[in-house]
Amino acid sequence: MFEIHHQLLEQDIRRFALSIAANVHEASDLMQYAWEKSLHVMDLSDWPYHKQKAWFYRVMKNQLIDIRRKDKRHVLLSKTEEPVFSPTEIHTFEMMDLLDDLSPTQKDIVFKRYWLGFTSSEIGKELEIPASTVRYQLTKAVQRLRDLLKEE
Repeated sequence: MFEIHHQLLEQDIRRFALSIAANVHEASDLMQYAWEKSLHVMDLSDWPYHKQKAWFYRVMKNQLIDIRRKDKRHVLLSKTEEPVFSPTEIHTFEMMDLLDDLSPTQKDIVFKRYWLGFTSSEIGKELEIPASTVRYQLTKAVQRLRDLLKEE
């Protein structure tokens, strides 16, 4: 009886995981997480079947929500990355002339970022401004340089 009960529960859990997950691997991860978590609930096997099933569903749904939130934070963090500016058809001397059209602060930030390889945090500490301000100024400077290159 217990084995039949366990097989039915496993089939229902698998079906539910596949219905909410993005792919088979994510569904397997959700199932594994739920089974591992069930090992810490001492009296789970004494519960009625429908309550066990509801418990597993809730655990997998909550885990999926946590995964989605984590992915969302990761996407938001990756959007704050610094802009990439790597002109291939321009020489260093020409670039230095273009940098003269920037404000002294922007020129310093661009030079430290792309020639010296500093991070926005390192530049911010050196210039005594927040790293977010460095990224903002860098974005503005890169846009200005792109506009200047389009004009030429």
